[in-house]
Amino acid sequence: MVDAVLKVETPYCPAWRRYNHDGYGQHDDGSSYTGWGTGRPWPLLTGERGHYEIAAGHDAMPYLRALENFSQGIGLMPEQIWDGPELPNHYLRFGGTTDAAMPLLWAHSEHVKLHRSAADGQVFDLVEAAYERYVKGSGERKTMEVWKPNRQVQTVPAGTLLRIQANSAFLLHWTGDDWQHSKDVRSQGTAIGIEFVDIPLPKKQRNPIQFTFLWLDEDRWEGKDDIVNLREQEVAAHSSGDSSRKRKLHRQGATAG
Repeated sequence: MVDAVLKVETPYCPAWRRYNHDGYGQHDDGSSYTGWGTGRPWPLLTGERGHYEIAAGHDAMPYLRALENFSQGIGLMPEQIWDGPELPNHYLRFGGTTDAAMPLLWAHSEHVKLHRSAADGQVFDLVEAAYERYVKGSGERKTMEVWKPNRQVQTVPAGTLLRIQANSAFLLHWTGDDWQHSKDVRSQGTAIGIEFVDIPLPKKQRNPIQFTFLWLDEDRWEGKDDIVNLREQEVAAHSSGDSSRKRKLHRQGATAG
């Protein structure tokens, strides 16, 4: 999809625009950018593609040579290259520099980094912790969904880790079997002031998760139940007198505890 929408074949190598409908670049008639225009390919994105190819186990040399071929004069790399018809009156040729910034130090740094990455056989600024977890890591990773007061998710798939999150400390009073049983869990704090409780949902879970909050700083119950349904079996919120009575009894027991 990226190549179909953004790639431009030049005499040197493919180059890529930043995104479709980009308006940062010279106008199609070659006139200067005036707060809007047409976004052109950026050579530094060819360098980024080279890093992608290294990560995929492929050769980065064509992208290194392309970056060097995009340079002008004494080796200055431009911000953008021209991808329209040649306009001699504006000194614009296909695959040549536009009137954008040159040199663009970001492009030069990408060139240096790509040389180092090619020599090492791996991306130079690889984040090892992320690579170990997401590429080399083994085993199934749980999907996590976050419920918070300003983002109250309605459904989650069974097997999800449901995180209930708020900005102050709380006791979560919750059930997964329509208040036949309930649990009270104290929230965990974080260094950025977020409090949360994690509820691992079994893959066979079918009943909705119902919960309410005891706000510890105020010693105050929220006064209502929230509900998260399981995606495999949408369950409507229960409002029968029996369910209301069970919730009331459980809240009284939690308060007494």
